[in-house]
Amino acid sequence: MTEFDFTDKPTILVVDDTSDNLILMSNLLKSDYKVKIANSGEKALRIATSDSPPDLILLDIMMPDMDGYEVCLRLKRGPKTMNIPVIFLTAKSEMEDEKKGLELGAVDYITKPISPPIVLARVKNHLALRVMDQFLRDKNDFLELEVAKRTKEVIALQDVTILVMASLAETRDSETGNHIRRTQFYVKALAEKLRDHPRFAWFLTDANINMLFKSAPLHDIGKVGIPDRILLKPGRFEAGEFEIMKTHTTLGRDAIAHAESALGIDVDFLIFAKTIALSHQEKWDGSGYPQSLSGDDIPIAARLMAVADVYDALISRRVYKNSMPHEDAVKIMIDGRGSHFDPDMLDAFLEIQEEFRSIARRFIDSDAEMKLKEDCLTQAASI
Repeated sequence: MTEFDFTDKPTILVVDDTSDNLILMSNLLKSDYKVKIANSGEKALRIATSDSPPDLILLDIMMPDMDGYEVCLRLKRGPKTMNIPVIFLTAKSEMEDEKKGLELGAVDYITKPISPPIVLARVKNHLALRVMDQFLRDKNDFLELEVAKRTKEVIALQDVTILVMASLAETRDSETGNHIRRTQFYVKALAEKLRDHPRFAWFLTDANINMLFKSAPLHDIGKVGIPDRILLKPGRFEAGEFEIMKTHTTLGRDAIAHAESALGIDVDFLIFAKTIALSHQEKWDGSGYPQSLSGDDIPIAARLMAVADVYDALISRRVYKNSMPHEDAVKIMIDGRGSHFDPDMLDAFLEIQEEFRSIARRFIDSDAEMKLKEDCLTQAASI
């Protein structure tokens, strides 16, 4: 970004192939400006692209080898020189000549013989305009940096909000552990696999996949509202207990909706979170909960989470069961094609099952973590 020294004289580059004209303009300008001269277009371009470029260029048109029009064209195409104001100073006085010069990017067009007061006035005015233009450019650059900074902060705040909310669920549920991270990456992998599928392409845009990735950790946030005697029970639920456990879907949706209401606006990354929290336990055949939705009535985001959630539950060790080998889990997933899972999503899962296996290995729960969960359960059961 160029900075102007308002205490120093601006530099004017005069370009003309005639020595007399160069002397004339140097004498006219030297009392108020630093003056550089060039007797050819090539030399003018070298000076303009140097480490000490001029603040304004007075440019003749009729020169051998490279005329002023070509010099101006190259200046305006160069990233270092495009913002240097160019004033044509020429004997070509036809309207078409002036029109061409201005179209090439010159800020002014003065015909010879010159009027010294007019030349000085226009040079002064265009230098003042350049200072203001550069000030606005610098201001705009600053504002763009500020916008980028604020946007980054907002995104970071979103991510922290999700992680805090997800961690809150993790403190209550002994089964979460790295389950949150694994399902987050499962959902992203499955969504990216399906992004070109004719049934899902309209929804699985880059922006939506990013929102799905951010929102997935909140799928079980409603478990914070389930009593410990049920949430931490090391075994099968009784019928009444399971009915209470099922309410974690609506509790999660309502908690997120309450947060939105407190903000007073709809938040994009929470819209998906509400959908996933409420509907990830729905099944393709309508036998799921809480709304007994079926088929395409189940939101795509929730269908993706269903595949991720069930797979991870099958392969994960729990205090009441051992982990299941990947191959056995896949067989059960296949059995759920068209009943539990959207058939196309299940087929996509089968195609990328090794990626699921890789994600599971990357975020595997350690023995120490499992021991801690078992101790938590033991303590909870004794209360």
